[in-house]
Amino acid sequence: MTDMLRESTDIDDAKTAQNQQSQVLADDIAHPDHHGHDPHPTGIKRWLLTTNHKDIGSLYLMFSFAMFLIGGAMAMVIRAELFQPGLQLVEPNFFNQMTTVHGLIMVFGAVMPAFTGLANWMIPLMIGAPDMALPRMNNWSFWILPFAFSLLLASLFMEGGGPNFGWTFYAPLSTTYSPQSTGLFVFAIHIMGISSIMGAINVIVTIMNMRAPGMTYMKMPLFVWTWLITAFLLIAVMPVLAGAVTMVLTDKYFGTSFFDAAGGGDPVMFQHIFWFFGHPEVYIMILPSFGIISAIIPAFSRKKLFGYSSMVYATASIAGLSFLVWAHHMFTTGMPVAAELFFMYCTMLISVPTGVKVFNWVATMWHGSMTFEVPMLFAIAFIVLFTIGGFSGLMLAITPADFQYHDTYFVVAHFHYVLVSGAIFSIMAAAYYWLPKWTGYMFNETLAKWHFWCSIISVNILFFPMHFLGLAGMPRRIPDYALQFADINAVVSIGGFLFGLSQLIFLAVVIQCVRGGEKAAAKPWDGAEGLEWSVPSPAPHHTFSTPPKVD
Repeated sequence: MTDMLRESTDIDDAKTAQNQQSQVLADDIAHPDHHGHDPHPTGIKRWLLTTNHKDIGSLYLMFSFAMFLIGGAMAMVIRAELFQPGLQLVEPNFFNQMTTVHGLIMVFGAVMPAFTGLANWMIPLMIGAPDMALPRMNNWSFWILPFAFSLLLASLFMEGGGPNFGWTFYAPLSTTYSPQSTGLFVFAIHIMGISSIMGAINVIVTIMNMRAPGMTYMKMPLFVWTWLITAFLLIAVMPVLAGAVTMVLTDKYFGTSFFDAAGGGDPVMFQHIFWFFGHPEVYIMILPSFGIISAIIPAFSRKKLFGYSSMVYATASIAGLSFLVWAHHMFTTGMPVAAELFFMYCTMLISVPTGVKVFNWVATMWHGSMTFEVPMLFAIAFIVLFTIGGFSGLMLAITPADFQYHDTYFVVAHFHYVLVSGAIFSIMAAAYYWLPKWTGYMFNETLAKWHFWCSIISVNILFFPMHFLGLAGMPRRIPDYALQFADINAVVSIGGFLFGLSQLIFLAVVIQCVRGGEKAAAKPWDGAEGLEWSVPSPAPHHTFSTPPKVD
């Protein structure tokens, strides 16, 4: 009997201790800066030490825009060289470095951190959480990124130059024939991957454990759903990338032969490993876009999103199928016909859930009370131009046709329609949609519309003619080309310079909005719905210390 009483007392003590620990954790999440520091540090200390999801979200967004400008400057070097046939401005080796680092910066430095910044800012507000679940890890996952990209950019100044083997770093170009800066490149990729995995873990734990009472999974905003699925994709594929770059490192510096046929390896194996990461990575860069557009279209159509549950299932289907299509990048490597047919059909199949999304957005707009503020303009442009990119992707999925398109400018046109007028335009739409909530001020609508119209016209001058260059046979990744491609390349380069300059208008709009202007209401857009519009503009430093109730 005494033993039973003692055991019961021990259980009660353990429960009390657990409750106290849970309370401390809750306080830590709600008020992460209350442990012996100034709750609102100022200056550089505020940004270096912050564990507040809004500050970290802002850091991610500022960093991604800086990388966008740097990557864009490299694209300007590429287009300046290609303005006329012949070697004009740069050496072929430096041209290759520009194409490589431009791709790496835009994928890992601009698009992915921008989406992570939006996730940090908006997910806690959308689900009624006081902060991200792991605020200190959140700080760490951001601050290792500038270090990684400093390494990558520093490699350009090494003897022999920076990475010059394309952003896909195919072996043996990245092993046998690569410059000595490859070690820095590998280290930088590892650090980016660590940052992505930590961010993904944080998103998953936050969404699964910190939703407001009453917010079931099927009541979450689509942006939260798309990010939850994206986070699982990141955790699944970033270790694959880490494995690929590690094998590149050991092949180059430690005498292994993973990708060297002379030592018993296989260079085609590199492509299988890389694209097993690379194709889900494409969806990592577009699924959050679907969430953004699914928030904006209903808001400015003043209607509920058509087919919410089908959108959730379509997103999950895309994520699952993305692991079954990687070899459509490899049709020309000599695969068996059965494998080519399998990857062709899987690639065509993945267009079905994507088509469901486009149908649902159009159905949401149908008979809606639509208005055309800047976020809506970018969202509609996204739907139209992303669909063009999707159709050219279907063309590339047809195995015999791909033999003509492969490694031509048709491929460049396709993935830029998906990632520039897709991912980048959705990020612009999100920035305009939530900027009043972030800053507390309305942006300059006239200047923002100038940004939109300059961007949409120039982006089509830049990328649409590339389809014709590719169909006519112009290879990608070359600094010189045949005379018959000269006129179209001149047009493309002019479009590129115009698009680059247009983004300076966006910078001006954001700076002007941050500095002040017309005060924004808590809900500046009539049709907007969600918990993020229930807090004042600008959103206070700490939100939802008492969780809201969701009906």
